[in-house]
Amino acid sequence: MRSIKPGRGPSAMGAVGSVAVGIFGVFWTISAASMGAPVFFVLFGVVFVGVAIVQGIFHLKNATGANRMSIYDITDDEPDPLDPYLKANSRQSVNNEEFRQDGDFNFCPYCGRAIKHDAYHIVRSAEMTLGRGSSLTGSGI
Repeated sequence: MRSIKPGRGPSAMGAVGSVAVGIFGVFWTISAASMGAPVFFVLFGVVFVGVAIVQGIFHLKNATGANRMSIYDITDDEPDPLDPYLKANSRQSVNNEEFRQDGDFNFCPYCGRAIKHDAYHIVRSAEMTLGRGSSLTGSGI
């Protein structure tokens, strides 16, 4: 299993933001209680502070810890839990022979189908001749 983890900088900024949200929540709770606001408004402030504390701990652990929590886990062995409800299989097999790479690019980046049009291969071979930095399809020509 592979994991995608958040960076330390964004996690540190999340921790700072959580402190700011917590201070605002305390201000909200004290203000609502002193004004005689309904109990709902006071409880909203308490929940706000609780969420800020949990978020602050999460972000602080990710910013300073050696083993950060992952944002996404990339797995091969776990099925998609929505497959039985959608009556679909998210793990579709792909014919790798169709996507055999002959050069730098021979497939569509949007749909993944093989590009078999001769004009594309002519443009790619001209770009390779001119060098990687230039492009025949760019705005300069």
